[in-house]
Amino acid sequence: MYDKIFPPKKIVLASGSVVKEKRSRTPIILVLVLVGLILSFRFTNFDFQQLMSRWYEFFVIIGDMIPPKWEYFPSLWRPLLDTIKMSILGSFLGAVVAVPVAFLASTNIIKAKIITMITKVFLSILRTMPTLVSALIATFIFGLGTLAGTVAIFLFTLAYVGKLLYEQIENANMEAFEAMESIGMNKLQAFRYAIFPQILPNYLSTSLFCFEGNVRYAAILGYVGAGGIGLLLNEGLGWRDYASVGMILLMLAITVFLIETISEHFRKKLT
Repeated sequence: MYDKIFPPKKIVLASGSVVKEKRSRTPIILVLVLVGLILSFRFTNFDFQQLMSRWYEFFVIIGDMIPPKWEYFPSLWRPLLDTIKMSILGSFLGAVVAVPVAFLASTNIIKAKIITMITKVFLSILRTMPTLVSALIATFIFGLGTLAGTVAIFLFTLAYVGKLLYEQIENANMEAFEAMESIGMNKLQAFRYAIFPQILPNYLSTSLFCFEGNVRYAAILGYVGAGGIGLLLNEGLGWRDYASVGMILLMLAITVFLIETISEHFRKKLT
C-alpha cells in the first residue's frame, strides 16, 4: 500500500539500466509516533507546566529522608531477611518449574499444537498479571505473610524464565535431538542430553537475572500484606516517617547492590 501511494524512485545507472529504490518508511513512522505522543499527552492530561513548577517537591521528600534514622537499623534485619528468603525460594521454585513448562511450549519438541498453544497462553496470562495483583490474590488464598509473597514471586519467575526459555529451546540446534530420537530415545531423554546442555548457560543466567529483580519486587509486596520489608516501608510512608523510610531504602539499596554484584559475577562465568 505504501509503495502504491509513494512509488519507488527510478534511478538510471551509467550502463543505461533502470533500478527502483523504495521510498523510506521513516517519514510515515515519525508521523505515527508524533500522533501517538500527542494523543498520549491529551489522554493522560500531562501538564508540562505543572511538572516544571513542582519538580523540586520530589527533593523535599528526599531531604526529609536524609539523614536516615540510624536507631531504626536493628528493626530492619528480620523483615529484610524475610524479603531475601521470599526472593530466593520463589525464584528457585519458579526457575525449576519453568523448565517443564518451557518444554511443553516448544513447538520444535512438542508437535501437538493444542498443548503448545495452551502452555503459551498460560505463560502470557501470568506475564500480564502484575506481581502486586498476584500477591493480593495469594493473600486471599493463603493469608497475610511471606507465603503469599513467595507465591507471587514464584509465578512471576515462572512466567519470565519460562517465556525466554522456550524461545531458547525453539532456536536450539535440533540435529543431535533428532539423532537421539532415531536411536530409540524418547523426547524427554533426547531433550535432556541434546537440547538442555545447549540452553543451560543462558537458562542459569536468566534465572540469576530474574532473582536480582525479584529482590526489588519483593520489597513492595508488603503493600498488599505479603510480608517482608515492604510492610515497614508502607507503614513509614503512611505515617510520613521519612527518616525511617530513608533507613529502609538505604538498607535495601545496599542489599540489592551486593546481590547484583554477586549475581553479575556468576552470570559472566556462565556466558
